[in-house]
Amino acid sequence: MHLAFLLANAEESSPNIFVSLIPFLVIGVIMYFLLIRPQRKRMKEAAELQSSVGVGDEIITTAGIFGFITGEDGPDRFWLEIDDDVQVRIARAAVQRKVDTVADDAAAAAKAEQLTTKSGADKSDAKTKDDTKSDAESTESDDDAPAGS
Repeated sequence: MHLAFLLANAEESSPNIFVSLIPFLVIGVIMYFLLIRPQRKRMKEAAELQSSVGVGDEIITTAGIFGFITGEDGPDRFWLEIDDDVQVRIARAAVQRKVDTVADDAAAAAKAEQLTTKSGADKSDAKTKDDTKSDAESTESDDDAPAGS
């Protein structure tokens, strides 16, 4: 009986099938712009990076290994020097990014300068506090001294 009721309602109101498909189309478009398109962009950038690296570049692999490319072993493999006289062979697809040693060195120098400046300021603040403390102690010792001496 329940099935008959549903069939009767379906015959009375027959909504346009395109109207009922609109939410699914909207979800598909949203997924394209939020998921598929950015992933394709990242894949394109990774492919450009992997094709642009060459001998002498410092890189980071997808496993997090830093090293210098010392040679090519075919179209899709490199020799990566990770320590003095320690070389490993890696796939070109394992290159995550290039290391910009100039920018890293400049950032490290700026951070060291900032820490040096900060520690110098902390030391001068500490000296000022010590001077204030010693002045207060000398004033207290003057107050404790007998008046007749």
